[in-house]
Amino acid sequence: MKSIRHLFLIVVASATFFTLFAMQINAKQSDANVLLAKTYQLGTDVQQYLVSEKFDGVRAVWDGGTFHTRTDHVIAAPAWFTKDLPKTPLDGELWLGHGKFEALSGAVRKDVPIDEEWRGISYMVFELPNAKGTFAERAKAIVNIVKLANSPHLKAVKQFRVSDEVALHKLLNQIVAQGGEGLMLHRANALYLTGRSDVLLKLKLLYDAEAIVVAHTAGQGKYKGKLGALEVETPEGIRFKLGTGFTDAQRENPPKIGSTVTYTYRDKTKAGKPKFASFLRVRNEQ
Repeated sequence: MKSIRHLFLIVVASATFFTLFAMQINAKQSDANVLLAKTYQLGTDVQQYLVSEKFDGVRAVWDGGTFHTRTDHVIAAPAWFTKDLPKTPLDGELWLGHGKFEALSGAVRKDVPIDEEWRGISYMVFELPNAKGTFAERAKAIVNIVKLANSPHLKAVKQFRVSDEVALHKLLNQIVAQGGEGLMLHRANALYLTGRSDVLLKLKLLYDAEAIVVAHTAGQGKYKGKLGALEVETPEGIRFKLGTGFTDAQRENPPKIGSTVTYTYRDKTKAGKPKFASFLRVRNEQ
C-alpha cells in the first residue's frame, strides 16, 4: 500500500509540475502577441518618448470584428458597442473610469454582455497592430481613425511630449492626484513590435507585476482555517510569498494554484525579490 500511495503522490506532483509549466509557456506565447512594458528607470532620456496616462482597464485587441484579451480569449461586447468600430485592427484598454476596475472586469468577463454594464465603458486606443511607420506616426493615425469612426465609445489615448524628468514626475503626480494609475512612455521612433521591450515603459508610484500561484500557506491567529499567504513564482523563476492585500472573502476562497495573479511592490532586492509586495487581483483570463 505504501508503494502505491508513494507512486500516486509522484504522479500528482508530476501532473502539477507539468500543468504549471504548460501555463507558463502558454502565457509567454500569448503575451508575445502584444507589446508589454518594462519598468521606467531613472535617467531615461524622456525626450525620446511620447507619454500617456496608464489606464487601469482590461487590455483588449480589436481584430476588426471581435475583441480579444492578450491571452486571446474572446470578449463578448454588445453589438451596439462594436457596430461603429473600424475594420482596422486596434490595441487598447476597455476602461470604465478611475477606481472602477472590478466593475469593468465583471462586465467584460460575461459570455452574454449586459447592456447597462457596458454603458460607461470606453475603448482607449494606443496602438495599431502591425502598422508601418514610427509610433509617433501611428499615434497620429489613431487620432484620424477614431475621428472617422465617430463612435462615442472609441477614444484615442492622448500622447504628450515632456521636456525632462522633472516635468515627467510632475505629470505623474497630477495623474495620480486625479485617481490615475501612472504613466506609459512609448519611444516615438519605435517601429511596431511585440513582446516585452524597453520601447514601452511604465512609471507608477507603485509598480505591478504578475506571478503564478504555486502553493497556499495556511493562516495563523485570526486567519486560522483561511489563507495565510500565496507562494508565487515570477516568469524569471523567483519565488516569494504574498501575504497582504486580500479581502476576507479571498482568504476563504483564495486564487487557485496555477492561476496568474497581479501584485504591487515598491522596489526589488538585489536578488530580484519584490519589496512590500501586496496582492492586487487575479488576472482576467477571459
